[in-house]
Amino acid sequence: YARPTDAFRALGTIFGRDIMTDYTETTNFKMLGIMLEASRNGVLTVENIKCLLRRFALMGINMVMLYTEDTYEVEGEVFFGYLRGRYTKSELKEVDGYAEKFGIEMAPCIQTLGHLQQILQWPVYKKVADTNDILLVGEEETYKLLEKMISSASSPYRSKRIHIGMDEAHGLGTGQYRQLHGERNSFDIMNEHLARVVDICEGLGLRPMIWDDMYFRLGSKEHNYYDLDVQIPEGVVKNIPEDVDFVYWDYYHTDYEFYSNFIDIHRNILKKEPIVAPGAWNWNRFWADMPYAYLTIEPCMKCCKDKGIKEALLTTWGDDGMENDIYSILPAVQFFTEIAYTGRADRKSLRERFRGICGTEIEGYEIGSRLDTIPFEKEKGKVDEKSANCNPSKFLLWDDPLIGLCEPLLEVQGLGKRYGQLARDLQKRIGEDTLSKRLLFPYQISKVLSIKCDIRKELVAAYQKRDRKKLEKLLLEEVRPLVKETRKLWTIHRDMWLNTYKPFGLEVIEIRYGGLIARLESLEDRLERYIKGEIKSIPEFETKLLKFQEWKSVGSYRRIATPSAIF
Repeated sequence: YARPTDAFRALGTIFGRDIMTDYTETTNFKMLGIMLEASRNGVLTVENIKCLLRRFALMGINMVMLYTEDTYEVEGEVFFGYLRGRYTKSELKEVDGYAEKFGIEMAPCIQTLGHLQQILQWPVYKKVADTNDILLVGEEETYKLLEKMISSASSPYRSKRIHIGMDEAHGLGTGQYRQLHGERNSFDIMNEHLARVVDICEGLGLRPMIWDDMYFRLGSKEHNYYDLDVQIPEGVVKNIPEDVDFVYWDYYHTDYEFYSNFIDIHRNILKKEPIVAPGAWNWNRFWADMPYAYLTIEPCMKCCKDKGIKEALLTTWGDDGMENDIYSILPAVQFFTEIAYTGRADRKSLRERFRGICGTEIEGYEIGSRLDTIPFEKEKGKVDEKSANCNPSKFLLWDDPLIGLCEPLLEVQGLGKRYGQLARDLQKRIGEDTLSKRLLFPYQISKVLSIKCDIRKELVAAYQKRDRKKLEKLLLEEVRPLVKETRKLWTIHRDMWLNTYKPFGLEVIEIRYGGLIARLESLEDRLERYIKGEIKSIPEFETKLLKFQEWKSVGSYRRIATPSAIF
């Protein structure tokens, strides 16, 4: 073997095979990495990072980054990660040392421009804030803070590489910056800031990388990252610091040709050899979407392999509170490394390696993805690309049981039975091994949805007919069991969280469950009073609901739970 990571991957292969024959594989990738979310409330415990590192090593991963916007210690900055479960320097040193044993390089991954609302919410940082989530470029206090951030984030690690973020800085230069400096070209602001931050990194002996979308957005007439007609002025390109690597992230394309064209744009226009980053599709949902992760990772990684890309980074995210179980990404990681090493995702090898490395069958984790693909299935387990970016299980769960804001979005009938079948399918997959026990979480979600997804429509139909006997039957046989099963889901989700992440951030999840359970109990009370004749009407059941958008990802909990101001 050439590197320790190759030896560990070979070991993972041996673990998965009953009969071992001559076996050889090579990869052109110098770096195969994964970025683990640790900023959207779910901060992995040290023991869980170690658990994942062992499996990643056996899959062939040799770089791991923890995405920490504010969840790391910064000397003298007490509000960094305040009540958010931040990592101590000693914790990061511990995981870095552990990773090194497996040939895995760990590097910091932070933000140095946008995505800093968790820090900038505190009044002490008002002077260095451009907008509510973007730092104030050009302010000396900003760069004093950034030097402390970069030094603190990098010091626990052996690696001399650092990811400094800089993505999605929408509104750059439009807040306090505009008041101080007036209107300026966004490209100039971006380059000025990048140059200052790169100087800080170089002074600390670090090689930085950034997410590169802002250059493409600024060069697109439609502010579209993936605009193939992007126009980036030559003068801007010349002023981009040389000693910074660009990360091209792309979670959405399913055609090989697009990746090929966009890699060429990086090489020909930006004069950069990109690090390419597909996604594990775990964000803004309860369980990673394996069908769509596979559909996007496969053409991406095949193209990277064919075009001689040397570095690739699989990303995970925890948008909207990290409701997701991070372990649900494991099939995506295995799939990612299979193509990197072999050029194809052979189903037999994928299953064997996953079983050997994770101690459970990959099918159970793939079945968990059906939480969000069931409405799109033409036949069981088979979906088309229309499931992309859709999270029906999320809005089916959090949709208010009295108001039903998202109810008009449900275009498919009979979902209750299909979620009931999914619960039974998942229950069969829950065994005694550690990782299959995690399927208890999607199992219980399926069980709750099998009742909840149709309950309001059934109640409204009976109410409109003034059928109190039917309402009483639904109350006894569906509403009360739904309250019971929802409470059980809350405790399962709570236990999963506390066994995976630090406790900070759980309050967001529990506030959501508390709200849902309170509303279900309110529904129960209102029905009882209506059936007894103590109240004459249930106004929410008399309101005509409107379809406010097509069926797709509804977005955040705030949009799902209520049309009213929630915070």
